Amino acid sequence: MKEYYLGFDIGGTKCGAVLGVYEDDVMTILDKKSFPTKTEKGWEYSINNIFTSAFDLLGKNFLRKEDIKAIGISCGGPLDSKKGVIMSPPNLPGWDNVPITKMCEEKFGVKAYLQNDANACAVAEWKFGAAKGTENAVFLTFGTGMGAGLILGGRLYDGTNGMAGEIGHIRMENNGPVGYGKEGSFEGFCSGGGIAQTAKTMILEALQKGEKPSFCESIDELDSVTAKTVAEAAKNGEDLAIKIYEKCGKYLGRGLSVLIDILNPEVIVIGSIYERSNELLKKTMQKSIDSEALSISASVCRVVPAILGDNIGDYAALAVAVDKQ
Repeated sequence: MKEYYLGFDIGGTKCGAVLGVYEDDVMTILDKKSFPTKTEKGWEYSINNIFTSAFDLLGKNFLRKEDIKAIGISCGGPLDSKKGVIMSPPNLPGWDNVPITKMCEEKFGVKAYLQNDANACAVAEWKFGAAKGTENAVFLTFGTGMGAGLILGGRLYDGTNGMAGEIGHIRMENNGPVGYGKEGSFEGFCSGGGIAQTAKTMILEALQKGEKPSFCESIDELDSVTAKTVAEAAKNGEDLAIKIYEKCGKYLGRGLSVLIDILNPEVIVIGSIYERSNELLKKTMQKSIDSEALSISASVCRVVPAILGDNIGDYAALAVAVDKQ
């Protein structure tokens, strides 16, 4: 039996509405529409645009709001998933205590569910992606930041007040790149910004030795260094760039070892940077896991790239709704 769902993906840069049909455990995206968030215009602007976009999608696909089974909403935290309230995310200034699920339910007449984006992505990869068919899985964002979504015992685990999975805050070293407001944190070593910080330090050391890495030949070019430019250089065989990613892989493996030892998952799915550049990270990551994690737990845990790709935000919003049915 076909079931139709709406998903709303709310981010600091853009927001979107997506229409999906769920049949035989398969989610198919029928249509979607996105637009810039424009936080300076306030949350009312974006939510009105989301609602308008959703009704446009329904009309375009010859559906009514009564045909929708439920609505899922994915948004960066902090938020209260149980009350359905967005609570001042740092990338959404002015979005203070927005009762998003109540507004959706009043507008569309169906149940709406809210979840933070890392958890929503975890559910998406579990329901539709690389972790499908498992009982115990972890999803890591590994993009702008480092967060985790946990599937334990066949359901999403989000903790006492929705803050489970904030693995990026774990300190890996007393000193090191800063991430999640903490020097030497997991996010500091393993995120886009963290890789850039590590790269700038290692490049500066090289420049002071008289070396000139091909992707940054002078101090004046340091500000243009990003995780992406380093990855491109590494894939082209630049030795220093390869070493930068190997260092990141080492700390990635250490962080994964903590998850493996504590949670004993079947699979750890990693998105964004790992999805695009796992060949640069995998060797040193696995070396760390082999030396740090309990072998009996590591032996039953696969570490794989996410497979939903650029559409994961759409699938994540829809998965939030499907998971509650």
